[in-house]
Amino acid sequence: MFSGAVAALIVRPGHCLARQGARRSAIATPKCSIPRALVSHQQRNMGTVEESSSAKDAWKKSCFVKIDFTVPEESTAYDAVQKLATFKVGCLITVDASGRLSGVVSERDIVSKVALLEKDLKVIKIKEISTKTDNLLTASRGDPVSLCMEKMLARDIRHLPLMDDDGKVIGMLSMKDCIKSVMDEREQMIQSLKNFAMGKGGHFVED
Repeated sequence: MFSGAVAALIVRPGHCLARQGARRSAIATPKCSIPRALVSHQQRNMGTVEESSSAKDAWKKSCFVKIDFTVPEESTAYDAVQKLATFKVGCLITVDASGRLSGVVSERDIVSKVALLEKDLKVIKIKEISTKTDNLLTASRGDPVSLCMEKMLARDIRHLPLMDDDGKVIGMLSMKDCIKSVMDEREQMIQSLKNFAMGKGGHFVED
């Protein structure tokens, strides 16, 4: 026969384990306090890129800021090719006789609508091959970079004319500009978090 204590362990093992678990849970678990300043800083920096990067911000860093990215629609396709090659860009904005936006002409337009059809570059007019305003997607200067990228991906294009609040063209935004903006924003966020991890910048307030 087993003693009463041993029998209790055999008959009620669950009860014994429960008592042991209770004793373990009674041991205080160290509390880790996260500085509020660090949390708030991470929340600010972990926000989406579009919250801080706009189409105008991306455009200001692009090559289109320094060049004349327009071409008269009455010019020839050859004139467009010369300008594309000179400035090493992939798209130009076309303007009418009064200087208003009439569309865009890209390398793709020239290749698919001129070269492949064996037409004469020095004869065909830009307005014959350009994408007209009726089918044109544009970006407003306050648009988030992510929205601009979505527009380009949706139509399989690489450039958007940038418009001001009055509907006038102020620039040209490329997919490359948007990608650069996203990468710059990520780099800034990573550097900022590194600085906080090393104790640089600001002070912490414990909860």
